Amino acid sequence: MFYHSLLSDWNHGNAHFLRGVVSELLSRGHDVAVYEPRDSWSFNNLVLEHGYGPVDELLLVFPWLRSNRYELEKLDLDRVLDGAGMVIVHEWNSPELIRRAGEYRKSNRGFRLFFHDTHHRSVTSPFEMEAFDLSGYDGVLAFGETVKDIYLRRGWAERAWTWHEAADTRVFYPTERMEPDGDLVWIGNWGDGERTREIDEFITGPARSLGLRARLHGVRYPSEAVSVLESAGIEYGGWVPNYAVPEVYARHKFTMHVPRRPYAESLPGIPTIRVFEALACGMPLLSAPWEDSERLFSPGKDFLVARNGEEARRAMRDLANDPSMRRELASNGLGAIEKRHTCAHRVDELLGIYAGLNMVHPGGAWA
Repeated sequence: MFYHSLLSDWNHGNAHFLRGVVSELLSRGHDVAVYEPRDSWSFNNLVLEHGYGPVDELLLVFPWLRSNRYELEKLDLDRVLDGAGMVIVHEWNSPELIRRAGEYRKSNRGFRLFFHDTHHRSVTSPFEMEAFDLSGYDGVLAFGETVKDIYLRRGWAERAWTWHEAADTRVFYPTERMEPDGDLVWIGNWGDGERTREIDEFITGPARSLGLRARLHGVRYPSEAVSVLESAGIEYGGWVPNYAVPEVYARHKFTMHVPRRPYAESLPGIPTIRVFEALACGMPLLSAPWEDSERLFSPGKDFLVARNGEEARRAMRDLANDPSMRRELASNGLGAIEKRHTCAHRVDELLGIYAGLNMVHPGGAWA
């Protein structure tokens, strides 16, 4: 598995899902090797801000997780891929690695090669994506139906499957609720300003008007954003390692889902992985608008939806003051996760895709 980083989740949500999938594969007896570039942006920024302590702690929390950090110019694919049955290359890799893996597959029929896309670039930067040569790949694993359809419609791939993200329930599960430190907690990165307006409308404004005890965690918050939070009486907690998030949830009454604008407007049906993780913890969730076009959940039952800032304010007021409402939402949301949306479910799907492909094309795509 070639990914941006297994070791760092600094502004890198895909690490959450990757860790869960690797853990599940290992628990079933599979031999798994993860490769990440030595100069990965996420890892470098994590170390720059926090030193190597978080990496050492991660390996104590997940002693079974290991990553091979490589330099691309020294990467020997003949050695690395020898004996592999399945290889997955994530879209956040260098174009050179993506190309080399595809070329290698064309002359080696003994494994299946998948391209894994978990981003909005297929919509926001299509010229970047169509520049990738995926002709050597057996297909694309897309984290939503819309993304899958784009690959097929544009002819970027001959085969594609929907492979949603999910909760790693080894980490995210209901824990004993602690005495709340606050009412609302939101965990999300600032990014490139693609949801600044939404954060103000659905979090900052309602929390300020209600006088809620609110806290935000994440990275890449500009100083002006932190100042806005402070003026609204909202605490900014900075980066928190993903495995520590359940404890953060346990100290608050409810959380929020605020999708980035490209997902809300152009990629319906794709929630952030925080939705899966919050519900897996039994955390009551309030969401800004997004269209659950793939019917992953039951909006209004598994979580509340606010269409605008005023509806968000009313829902926050009720959630802050109604324990029975919180318990009902928590139960419904957790049930949805346990039924359909764990990393164990996704590994079942992945192995099913692999087995089905081998049944239909037993000689390999290049036979």
